[in-house]
Amino acid sequence: MRGEFSLIERFLAEFPRARVPLGPGDDCAVLAPSRGALCVTTDAVVEDVHFTRAHFSPEDIGHKALAVNLSDLAAMGATPRWFLCALALPKDFPERALLRLARGMSTLAREHRIALVGGNFTSARELSITVTAAGELQRSPLTRSGGRPGDLLYMSGTLGEARLGLNQLQAGKRRGPAVLRQRRPVPRVALGRLASRFASAALDISDGLAQDLGHLCEASGVGAEVELAHLPITPAVRAALGPEGALAGGEDYELLLALPPARVKAFERACARAAQRVTRIGRLTRERRRVLRDPDGRLIAPPAGFDHFRSNGRVD
Repeated sequence: MRGEFSLIERFLAEFPRARVPLGPGDDCAVLAPSRGALCVTTDAVVEDVHFTRAHFSPEDIGHKALAVNLSDLAAMGATPRWFLCALALPKDFPERALLRLARGMSTLAREHRIALVGGNFTSARELSITVTAAGELQRSPLTRSGGRPGDLLYMSGTLGEARLGLNQLQAGKRRGPAVLRQRRPVPRVALGRLASRFASAALDISDGLAQDLGHLCEASGVGAEVELAHLPITPAVRAALGPEGALAGGEDYELLLALPPARVKAFERACARAAQRVTRIGRLTRERRRVLRDPDGRLIAPPAGFDHFRSNGRVD
């Protein structure tokens, strides 16, 4: 019969030993930060809210649980250093699946050189993984409140593929680039560090660009104008969701950045050298309203994004 502590030992064995003064095994981890300030974030992925076991492999679930936290660190311009992982497991959750979940998480942890330093195991009706991650700052953090009228808006990657991937999974499709974007989001950690040298404000796009842009505007006390024709949308997303559907879809985990005009050229050159794809999509305005400009120059209101507490009939 398996016990809690044997499960913990098997789970920890999938990760490199953390090089910290005190790691897993005591009541607290003891860390040795450098002179930079720390950024700390926490997020959870919960069965039948963020994933279903029918559509996500254990490796997908482990990857996603860590990736969503790395995306928050990326949005602040932080370098990932340590994380804690609290797992709530159904009593019948197979040990083999738990080890596969650990491998999905540890592969991403190795990629970003972030060490597992502690956590917790408990039983629950549904599978959930809560990660608390810490990163170090080399300069001032990027925040949502630093945007100013006239700043230009950039975003990384493409928009709406995770929403399309979710639709495809629910329709029975198991492979393809959009499905991969839903199952294995890519945290833009390197871009976040680069952007911290140039941007005035940033956040990650987790609840849809339309909604998350609103968060940045509210925090900065500005409005925004987004050019629909400039949105980085793949032909498949455009055909399936249209631009407004792409704007409303959640879980892209791309970065939204505001840049003062004087820093734009240097930022674009730095991104080109680092092979970081970014697209200029609009600007911040003095008028405190958010609008979309269509290709004919007409201004329209943006759609709503995802809200966990508003019923919308989807696992997202």
